[in-house]
Amino acid sequence: MADDDDSYVYDEATGEWRPASEVKAAAAAALEVRDASGNRLADGDSVVLIKDLKVKGAGQTLKQGTVIKTIRLTDNPEEIDCRHEAIKGLVLRTEFVRKRG
Repeated sequence: MADDDDSYVYDEATGEWRPASEVKAAAAAALEVRDASGNRLADGDSVVLIKDLKVKGAGQTLKQGTVIKTIRLTDNPEEIDCRHEAIKGLVLRTEFVRKRG
């Protein structure tokens, strides 16, 4: 039986009330973000560009090998939110990055 402190949420897929912690864990597992090599990405990881990318609206190109530090995951498993000193609000597709060791 679940702890009395655990709240419950209605799971529309199953039609059942489930512990919130269980639903949150299942959602996190379902949203796996992977780089071009298949490595799992997480918030705070650093990535390297695997090809030159023209940045729309910025009028500049990010070169292959550029390191992007401290990424943030988005709701879309194919995109990551990034910070770069020259470009604000940068969103990259995961197919163009590789996790930095």
